[in-house]
Amino acid sequence: MGKIFYIMGKSASGKDKIYSRLAGNKELNLKKLVLYTTRPIRDGEKDGVQYYFTDDSRLEEFKKSGKLIEARAYHTVHGIWTYFTADDGQIDLQKYDYLVIGTLESYYGMREYFGEEQLVPIYIEVEDGMRLERALCRERQQKEPKYAEMCRRFLADAEDFSEENLKRAGIVRRFENLEMEKCLSEITELIREEMTSL
Repeated sequence: MGKIFYIMGKSASGKDKIYSRLAGNKELNLKKLVLYTTRPIRDGEKDGVQYYFTDDSRLEEFKKSGKLIEARAYHTVHGIWTYFTADDGQIDLQKYDYLVIGTLESYYGMREYFGEEQLVPIYIEVEDGMRLERALCRERQQKEPKYAEMCRRFLADAEDFSEENLKRAGIVRRFENLEMEKCLSEITELIREEMTSL
């Protein structure tokens, strides 16, 4: 059986860059699982790459057909944005290992759906001050910066990724992203170890 390597961390922890680098590592040959969201697409994002950008009617279709794995709704300053994972034919654990990026809450849902032994949590962390600085730099680059949403997300992450919640999820190993190459190397080594232990 394959494994699902689940990347997570607070906003602006560098998880998107790490995800992209791991996804592009031909030696690891990890299949990507693309999640869905109803939030607007950001500058530089592409549909089907970071997420499938969709609407509430598609979410309802997955619910009605019993193919919704997990869903999370966030009350943002721009309305309700939903992120979700669907059993849409992307996953075949008999043949492949997968790379996923998401939240602690979505990790719980996938663990419940596929089984704890199939999921490998990869938690990336960065000191809050540095993270806030990175988030602000990223938001300034948007055509229409959404600073209020950035702040809401920053505060929500402190609660979502609390020590208590991390402990409840069984996350014991953390990868500190102060220096990208070092962090990426440590994560790559973990993935290799897990793949050879199958």
